[in-house]
Amino acid sequence: MSFNAGENIGPYRIIEQLGQGGMATVYKAYHAALDRYVAIKVLHPAFNEDNTFEMRFQREARVVARLKHPHIVPVYDYAEHEKRPYLVMKYIEGDTLKARMAKGPLSSDDIRKVVDAVGSALAYAHRQGILHRDIKPSNVLVASDGQMYLADFGLARIAQSGESTLSSDMIMGTPQYISPEQAMGKKDLDAGTDIYSFGVMLYEMVVGQVPFSADTPFSIIHDHIYSPLPLPHTVNPNVPEPVERVLLKALAKDRADRYEDVTTMVEAFKDAWEEAGIPMQGTMVQLRKDRTGSGAKATQVAQPQAEPTKMAVKSEPTKMAAKVDVAAPAPAVKKKRSPWVWVGTGLVIVLCLAFLGVARNNRLFARLIAASNRPDATATVFLPSPTPRPIQPQPLPTFTPPPAGPALPLDVLDIQKRANENPNDIDLQLDLAVAYWNANLPDAAYQTIDRIIKLAGTENEPFYIKAGERFASQGKGWLPAAVMYFQAVKRYGLVGAPDELRDAFQEAYYKGAERPETPGILPFASIGQVNQPIALIAQSRHAFYAGRLDEARTLLNQVKQLKPNMYEASLLEAEYFAAEGEPEKAGLLTRILTSDLSVPRWIRIYAEEIQKRLPQ
Repeated sequence: MSFNAGENIGPYRIIEQLGQGGMATVYKAYHAALDRYVAIKVLHPAFNEDNTFEMRFQREARVVARLKHPHIVPVYDYAEHEKRPYLVMKYIEGDTLKARMAKGPLSSDDIRKVVDAVGSALAYAHRQGILHRDIKPSNVLVASDGQMYLADFGLARIAQSGESTLSSDMIMGTPQYISPEQAMGKKDLDAGTDIYSFGVMLYEMVVGQVPFSADTPFSIIHDHIYSPLPLPHTVNPNVPEPVERVLLKALAKDRADRYEDVTTMVEAFKDAWEEAGIPMQGTMVQLRKDRTGSGAKATQVAQPQAEPTKMAVKSEPTKMAAKVDVAAPAPAVKKKRSPWVWVGTGLVIVLCLAFLGVARNNRLFARLIAASNRPDATATVFLPSPTPRPIQPQPLPTFTPPPAGPALPLDVLDIQKRANENPNDIDLQLDLAVAYWNANLPDAAYQTIDRIIKLAGTENEPFYIKAGERFASQGKGWLPAAVMYFQAVKRYGLVGAPDELRDAFQEAYYKGAERPETPGILPFASIGQVNQPIALIAQSRHAFYAGRLDEARTLLNQVKQLKPNMYEASLLEAEYFAAEGEPEKAGLLTRILTSDLSVPRWIRIYAEEIQKRLPQ
């Protein structure tokens, strides 16, 4: 649930929402007892998935609240409201450093203030044994009087060390500022990770852009770990050589090659400017549009550059009234969830095409068309329909139930007998379909599902959701679950299914795509007419499990071109890397997915399962 304006949260009255990020939502509130405004940061409900979180939250909040420094946003209080933990902090009227940098190059005085404020705040916290882990311009607040504050100290610390899908020891913010060791998920982090992130900020202020930027978070993080740092003077010829030396040392890949502590780095940075004999004046450059990686030649421009791509993890809003850790999303890479509202066109005849059922030679049920014989199983790229059409009801063929016989298990025989005696009871028919599935009789299950759909009609959403959940709970019943969920999804037509229903269908279709009969049950071509990326994802996974690895990769690459930051594409690529013996690449992708609370829960859970199977 969200907090609403005018609502009382303990002794605080909510005034307005200030911003929302990947880990929390921030509100302005009024504390009547002390007659002052405060900022309330409400943590994402996904943290409640971890049953140890409440205890960790209280422990870590106490630690963070003890930080007393003129350049650290103070924490006044912490509590919980309707199972939503929150922190109460000083409300700072002002702007973020990110917003200031977007307006143009920083002055000498501004750069000096940033270096002094952030440097002293980090040095103090490190002496207390506390790391920040998410240093970036949007976490540096500039008050109306010019005072600078480092925000969100300890938020990443609070979010870590649990047992849920968030416990990857790396709650990532913006990949452009992450250290190599944090990106690799190393647990023994020290001050070096903040030194690296602070070094990226210095690089950005001096050179005019972050060192690594690309279309996908995976590419950015990969560059932080493996790619040489673009030499500052090659990007911006105005960077003095002494300053370049400081940046190279601060951004060394190996922790041992960086500065020992923040204070030493700050002193070296200031000495370098004095040695160069020029004022600390920021510059602003921008990469050419044809560059998607790092280290490109830059062109001097007058206008400011927006902060680079946010990770496939949730972009943070631009407005941040003083203490919000959220950053503006890149204008060129606007992240938008793949809507399932269009899924449905042409799929009303899906189950009609799935069966040719005629019983013969004493077989219990008619065999489905072999998936390999269907044209849908090829690597055809399906173009989306210009205008998705509402789904129209279609008549379904009639099938005869498989006859009872000694080949059926006794429990199936019993359910079959009761279902035959009550042919219009959809709950009994569902029991029979599930029993067939669990007895490894998929064709019989599909035939029974077809009868169920005829009985349930087109408006029985609660039943179809219940039926989907029944099949999904059977472990490998994802494809029949997808069929059932689809019956509920398609009734929404152009209006759009609820997020929870859409995610349930998407999970079932993704996981069910590994079965050989998938093209005959939920044809890729039909889904591709209304949602090409999802169709390609399922088709790619189907090809992979069928052993057509080149085709699978080709289809996945097409998805990445269509929608670079698609969560399902990252999950699928992690599966491929893991299977292909590239655990480091697989681990990077799974950590990105598990650390982003905007990623659907099923994807985070599945990514963590992949991560656990990787060699340690």
